[in-house]
Amino acid sequence: MRMRDAYREQMDALNALLGEMCDTVGAEMERATQALLEADLELAEQVITDHDQLAERSAEAEELAFELLALQAPVAGDLRSVVGGFQLVSEIDRMGALALHVAKVARRRHPSRVLPEEVAGYFVEMGRLAVELARNAHQVLESQDYEDALSLMEDDDAMDDLHRHLFTVMMDRDWEHGVASAVDVTLLGRYYERYADHAVSIARRVVFQATGKTPEQLKEAG
Repeated sequence: MRMRDAYREQMDALNALLGEMCDTVGAEMERATQALLEADLELAEQVITDHDQLAERSAEAEELAFELLALQAPVAGDLRSVVGGFQLVSEIDRMGALALHVAKVARRRHPSRVLPEEVAGYFVEMGRLAVELARNAHQVLESQDYEDALSLMEDDDAMDDLHRHLFTVMMDRDWEHGVASAVDVTLLGRYYERYADHAVSIARRVVFQATGKTPEQLKEAG
């Protein structure tokens, strides 16, 4: 097999594994959100227990990236893609860690429901968006299409809007659920917002890998 073909095959394998990891963190957040909304201790424990599998996949992805560096000696754009692979592993790991945080909040407050009725609907939608962003991140990693990546970045706006509106509910003088509840809701809102931010970071890195430019530079170029 020619060196270029070997590089392409290994790079495709790395991107496929990263895509599978996106599916994993999407499933983690979906289950964590359900555990949060339904005060489901068993489901929260499942997210916490299964999280170790993500660490194993991360180690596998990093090993693939190291092999690409050591065996293929990539240069220029290829080197950019391999180095970006390490950064993508980190972004996906952080998404998984945030889903884990959500599950731990649900476990800590069990058997009580964490979310007051006034804000539960926000988290239904934030959870849905989080799973969709993870799914779209997988698609972007598979296609390596910078236009798909730019579209994912736009999807983050809806999560930011929900996060802002969530604060207006908590700051209302009619809020009657106390400080502890407000702290839980604030932290949870931040977890979902950061989860979306990491999905956007994945998209940004794919844009750079595909074009050698940041999204801002592409926009300036027209």
